[in-house]
Amino acid sequence: MKRLRILVVDDHEVVRLGIRLLLQGRPGFELVGEAENGAQAVALVERLRPDLVILDVRLPDGDGLEVCAEITRQHPEVQVLILTAYPDEEFLVRAIEAGAAGYVLKRAGSRELLQALEALARGEAILDPAVTRKLLEQFRRARAAHVEAFKDLTPRELQILVRIAEGKTNREIAEELFLTEKTVRNYVSIILDKLGLSNRVEAAAYALKHRIHDYVKEEPSGGSPGRS
Repeated sequence: MKRLRILVVDDHEVVRLGIRLLLQGRPGFELVGEAENGAQAVALVERLRPDLVILDVRLPDGDGLEVCAEITRQHPEVQVLILTAYPDEEFLVRAIEAGAAGYVLKRAGSRELLQALEALARGEAILDPAVTRKLLEQFRRARAAHVEAFKDLTPRELQILVRIAEGKTNREIAEELFLTEKTVRNYVSIILDKLGLSNRVEAAAYALKHRIHDYVKEEPSGGSPGRS
């Protein structure tokens, strides 16, 4: 396994010391530097060019996830492992968006941290199981809410609502679905009534808010939609 050159960024000296002792004598790892804030981290990445940065979320001079984004933007070859005390799915999502290759909680044991580092050395992504479970549960709840949002609409009404969300006129909808404009207007009225909405703008906003394009899967020909 390639020797992984590591930079540790954390404002707590005891955390840096713990990681230093953990890596000491490990043949696959080399601790090349330590930083206690974001500015130091960015400068050391530029100077030392580590393979991996172990980065805390909370830093004295700002948001660690912004530092992560800056590092991955300037040096896409450098991996970032977020090591944090916060088991919050919002931080996990932001970390992924910032380009982090891994997310591990500080309460993880030495063995779990070493396993994460070894996985990253192999090019794998690592997410803490506890936070991942919370995130998946959040997605499941959101999915259930979206399904509930459209449960009273027929497949044809869903087809029309999709096109309302896309900003299409009654005429355009009628041409696509081989209907008359009057029929489309009737469908629009029924949709508004079922959803308790006042107009097409509200209907479009409602459809987009509840991610109708994820809920409705249509055939290329514009045939009947299926529910995913």
